[in-house]
Amino acid sequence: MDDYLTRRGFMRLAAAGSAALSWLGARRAPAGFVAAAEKPALLGGRPAHTGGWPKWPEWRESWEGEILKILRSGRWYRGSGPGHVSEFEAAYASLLGARRCLATASGTTALITSLYVVGVDAGDEVIVSPYTFSATYNAILINKALPVFADTDPDTWNMDPASIESRITERTRAILPVHIYGLPCDMDRINAIAKQHDLAVVEDACQAWLAEYKGQKCGTLADLGCFSFQNSKHIPSGEGGAVTGNRDDLLDRCHAFHNCGRATGGFQGSGCFTRGSNFRMQHFQAAMLLQQIEKLVQETEVRRANADYLIASLEAIPGIAPARLPENSRAVWHLFPMRYDAEHFNGLSRAGFMRALGAEGIPCSSGYREQYLDGMLDEAIASRGYQRLFSAQRLKDYRDSFHELKGNQQVCAQTVALSQSMLLADRSAMDHILDAIRKIQTHSADLAKAV
Repeated sequence: MDDYLTRRGFMRLAAAGSAALSWLGARRAPAGFVAAAEKPALLGGRPAHTGGWPKWPEWRESWEGEILKILRSGRWYRGSGPGHVSEFEAAYASLLGARRCLATASGTTALITSLYVVGVDAGDEVIVSPYTFSATYNAILINKALPVFADTDPDTWNMDPASIESRITERTRAILPVHIYGLPCDMDRINAIAKQHDLAVVEDACQAWLAEYKGQKCGTLADLGCFSFQNSKHIPSGEGGAVTGNRDDLLDRCHAFHNCGRATGGFQGSGCFTRGSNFRMQHFQAAMLLQQIEKLVQETEVRRANADYLIASLEAIPGIAPARLPENSRAVWHLFPMRYDAEHFNGLSRAGFMRALGAEGIPCSSGYREQYLDGMLDEAIASRGYQRLFSAQRLKDYRDSFHELKGNQQVCAQTVALSQSMLLADRSAMDHILDAIRKIQTHSADLAKAV
């Protein structure tokens, strides 16, 4: 765990601020301080950034009145009648340009619901990106299906469409692309493969609120899309999620499943009830989300502008590679990832680079590691259920395939990421990030010896 932070822990770190010493830039510093200012903080120089970063999440007192009204009413859950949940569903669907939206208890429950509704069942296989939060894996595992990994494209951090077809078997039921960090996947290629093989597609857009692919919002590009409103997200309600889509038949089934199996709309199941669970959102959560929609829209543009500014300069720094987006796409940057190549920094390790960047007042994380090697999947495939559902040879071949994910190995080994809240800072703070990286590169040989 030395250089690894979960995205949620990283949010807390990013909000905590940075060093207390103030920095005098070389252009503004007295002559006697120029040499010290140009040195990295780890070598005795002054930090590039001080004063901390925007805190996350943000609460506004003006939101409290609506929340108190709901709490005092005693009508807290959506089963008590029309209210804030249905209002949020309509507003969020409109925001995305989707026909329907179903609010859920979390992003994970949105994924579980969607996979169930498109027909993923015990013994099936789902092709998924390996570079994602473990909830994506678990949503497949809870259906007693096998998460089969397409490789990661190191340039995009997303599922490499070229690696999908070799993973398809007679048991494959669906493809689950993940718009990780709010970076849109190449959905045209993914959907074309799915259509050719008669597979469902569910978008994991849990980090991609308002991300765009060729003029359409992520979450509207497949059979169903899934979102999360957990505390670290760009539009948070502590916990919460949503399923979006353009087919009434699928959304009716999603509604029934998330509401204890109660028949809904055109889906009546076998009488009043069908199989389902309780994945409902509460009214006070929906009220929190409704009041943040305009804030989400405004802050998305700030993040995009600052990300564009960083990319324009980072592309000129050897050894730092920002994400490449599909043509005519727009990211929303839940994290801002870069691939770090130590060869261009005199062999300074990624851990050393991150330590030096942190000393400059620029908190960062290493993103996701190879989680399929952490034991969770070993536990699953060793279970009685999986042993019954899959042959011993299939499970062995499946486990052996983890070592074939060369693109994902590269991404996990090289990623350095900045928090979304840092992209809400002013333009001078973006300059501090760039100054810190340039400083570290200039003195990387000395830093490699020091760390």
